[in-house]
Amino acid sequence: MMPGTADADVASVYSAIEESAGLIDVTASRDVVWPILTAFEDELADAVIAFRVATNAQHEGDFDARFTLPKEVDPYAVALSKGLVEETDHPIGGLLSDIQRLCAIDSFGIDFGVTSGFKKIWVYFPEGEQETLARLTSLASMPRSLAENIDFFTRYGLAEKVDVIGIDYRSRTMNAYLAAPAKCFEADTVLAMHRELGLPSPSEEMFNFCERSFGLYTTHNWDAAEIQRMSYGAKTEDPMAFFARLGTKIEHFVKNVPYGVDDPKMVYAAVTSSGEEYYKLQSYYRWRSVSRLNAAYIAARDKESA
Repeated sequence: MMPGTADADVASVYSAIEESAGLIDVTASRDVVWPILTAFEDELADAVIAFRVATNAQHEGDFDARFTLPKEVDPYAVALSKGLVEETDHPIGGLLSDIQRLCAIDSFGIDFGVTSGFKKIWVYFPEGEQETLARLTSLASMPRSLAENIDFFTRYGLAEKVDVIGIDYRSRTMNAYLAAPAKCFEADTVLAMHRELGLPSPSEEMFNFCERSFGLYTTHNWDAAEIQRMSYGAKTEDPMAFFARLGTKIEHFVKNVPYGVDDPKMVYAAVTSSGEEYYKLQSYYRWRSVSRLNAAYIAARDKESA
């Protein structure tokens, strides 16, 4: 049997979510999680699956899970048909379909809380075919703060390669994940960008984190012309190497989560407009899709038998 073909049915994924959420004293709601998993159960066997915890008060009492979907699946249409999200006249309701009409898409992802339910859809653009802010801001459903800050993005070299768009239906916000030049992670530039956007200055710990980051994203809503938040992301096999302390529950999760022990972890850092500084940690239940693992397995097998 090829690797990974039986490790992602609904029951096993739910069990892993339940066990992992328990590490931070969160009880997963079967009534919340099970309908989401079953809505996309045909795709689970080949999905990249990750779990995420956060250090800020907003995420207290919840635990996030996410998984990828092939581009042939319309995640918003499925979510509507299964009652995971409600119909809305808000521009966010038309954003995904507008992106689908305009852009080449590599794949999707969804994000949900084990107590709060369906939250986000991720749109991944193909490598080498990243979108530009000029094209994305042509969509009437995009938050106006994306277009109204185009000079800021251009000045810092952030306008030409958008890797991912995140659409948060629960908070009615949108994230733009941007390929950034190295200077954007230097302390002086980080400070300058925050000051220009009217965001509080990061702590020394966050400056140090930014120096080891590989990407950044901005958060927008439909009610303001300002960029709501700027966040930075880093990949590591040892999240604790970034911090003196993540908080007792998060540290316990990092040290005891039984899945993806040897896989890379993603860490995100952000400062909100109110001055709250917090971190998100993403650990993988499975960080490579089964189809890619099977392709590598088949190639290795064929090479050995040649």
